[in-house]
Amino acid sequence: MPDTTPDSSRPAGAPSPDALSRTLARHPRPLGGDPLKRVDAPILSLSNMVLNNAGESKQQLSLKKKPAWLRAKVPGGPGYTRLKSILSENKVYTVCEEANCPNMGECWSRGVATIMILGDTCTRSCGLCNVKTGRPAMLDKDEPSRVAESLHLMWQGAGLKHIVITSVNRDELSDGGAGIWAETIIRSREACPGMSIEVLIPDFEGNWPALQMVIDAKPHIINHNLETVRRMYPAVRPSAKFDRSVELLRRVKEQGGVAKTGIMVGIGEKDEEVLALMDEVQNGARTKKASGIGRQASGEQENTEDSADILTIGQYLQPTRNHLPIDRWVTPEQFVFFKEQGLARGFKVVESGALVRSSYHADHQADVLSEVGAERAKHAAR
Repeated sequence: MPDTTPDSSRPAGAPSPDALSRTLARHPRPLGGDPLKRVDAPILSLSNMVLNNAGESKQQLSLKKKPAWLRAKVPGGPGYTRLKSILSENKVYTVCEEANCPNMGECWSRGVATIMILGDTCTRSCGLCNVKTGRPAMLDKDEPSRVAESLHLMWQGAGLKHIVITSVNRDELSDGGAGIWAETIIRSREACPGMSIEVLIPDFEGNWPALQMVIDAKPHIINHNLETVRRMYPAVRPSAKFDRSVELLRRVKEQGGVAKTGIMVGIGEKDEEVLALMDEVQNGARTKKASGIGRQASGEQENTEDSADILTIGQYLQPTRNHLPIDRWVTPEQFVFFKEQGLARGFKVVESGALVRSSYHADHQADVLSEVGAERAKHAAR
């Protein structure tokens, strides 16, 4: 029989022991995953930074005022207007709009947009991300076809040149969603010949056969963001591993792919740690195999040593008061320094600036480093 005995020590509205047991039975794994089961011993303690919201007065972190240089242009122009109209008419939702990206106007004018697949609920809870965490909905196996149809409308009607496809983490799936990823890439290439496709993928929890499905689908750029320096992982990416992410980039390069990664600064890292990250990525992703996607386009010789191609660095902006606080505003001069150091350390393209995000100038990166230029010329000749 259920325990209905009143318990004066239990707060009003709190579940009974039986109710709690039933809930735990339905959810044996904490929603959003269990970071403590997935990471190494923490390098730093955040105990003295925890807010106390148990009392009457709630503690919140104050949002820092943005400096003068951190101002985005108001979206506009014929390219932006045309793409926005098609998106609205066909009820296509982009990450650009949902995240209120500061570069939306510029990117849309260039024919660049970002969409998200595999739902809107993530199985992880990163300290800098505003995507909701929880138990995702049932896998939508028709999504690849719908995405391809939507992209075709944008490509044909608004001159979409480059699409960035990203997703939430789906750790509850045996392949992490890789099957949907691969089919989406293949169908999108068929629907939009000459359009470059960049994928911003999760780490698939180190499931390398799942990653191989994505590589085999042949997107023009494979992006996996490190997000922050190694020391900050327990606070920023508690369910991820720095070395696992670097290994993912290495596997992309091993098969001749164009490998891209990105980080946000101003979240607690030090300048020397950013430089160390550049070295760790270049050394960890280095491979001797250089044949495959993008090598012919860039004119590189076969069998030369190669490593990660693209690095993006942008200013962290705190999404809400419940997310990790901004530690500092990185100056424009410092972003220039990061770009110079990234290029000197072997990255072929470095986009570094306060408003830089993963998709910033992504079409140009595809033109320079992949074979998409030849594909566009072939399609135009038909």
